[in-house]
Amino acid sequence: MIDIDSYAYSNNLKTVHPAEKLLFAMMTMVVCLTAPTVITPLIVLALMAGGIVIKAGIPARVFVKLMLVPLSFLLIGVLTIAFSVSTNPLGFWLAQTMYGLTVGIRYPDLNTAVHLFLRSLGAVSCLYFLALTTPMTELISVLNKLKVPVIITELMVLIYRFIFVFMETATTIRRAQLSRSGYVSMKSSYRSLSRLFSALLGKVFVKSQELYNSMAARCYTGEIKVLTKKRPVSFRNYLIITGFEIPLILVNLLWR
Repeated sequence: MIDIDSYAYSNNLKTVHPAEKLLFAMMTMVVCLTAPTVITPLIVLALMAGGIVIKAGIPARVFVKLMLVPLSFLLIGVLTIAFSVSTNPLGFWLAQTMYGLTVGIRYPDLNTAVHLFLRSLGAVSCLYFLALTTPMTELISVLNKLKVPVIITELMVLIYRFIFVFMETATTIRRAQLSRSGYVSMKSSYRSLSRLFSALLGKVFVKSQELYNSMAARCYTGEIKVLTKKRPVSFRNYLIITGFEIPLILVNLLWR
């Protein structure tokens, strides 16, 4: 998360207006999620990878590492869709029968699982493009201009801040445990991990109270105001976004 935040402030697209990046990411994600074919998510994945690595100048290893994070969750989810258990062995593409139960894959279920997996990866890449190229403060300013309720933007800022507080506290506690040989074996690892969670709860509660006190000392009245730089609006960028989105929509329509 700290790397994501640092890249958001130092990438090659930092001077682009945040509304343009938000529009591009959200429109592409909607097109990807509504795609009836696997071609569109693959194009979206390649498009976002090119935008992050080539255009924004972020190292490819960072993008690959971030994409590996949701991969395990997606694999578990799509495997539950692809595999079926039935007492009737008919209709399976690949199957194994044991004790009267057939475990296998039906072709429609496999097709659905592959579509879901690729659409999810494409949508995640769109969110990574937005997170890696746009600071949170600029996103908040755009959302405020779009008349998003203040309570939503306030929660976004506080949750985003507490992610860093949570990670910093957990890292400090774990470093202290490692210095005392807390993870030398499997048994001690489980014991140290349980103690880390119990200590983390109290520490984060104290940190949250300190954060609120610091905000109150700075005249916090229920609305967090952020300072952002004014970015120039580029008509050329909107034309480029249109040039990307129209072919993707046409691909969806032609392959329905």
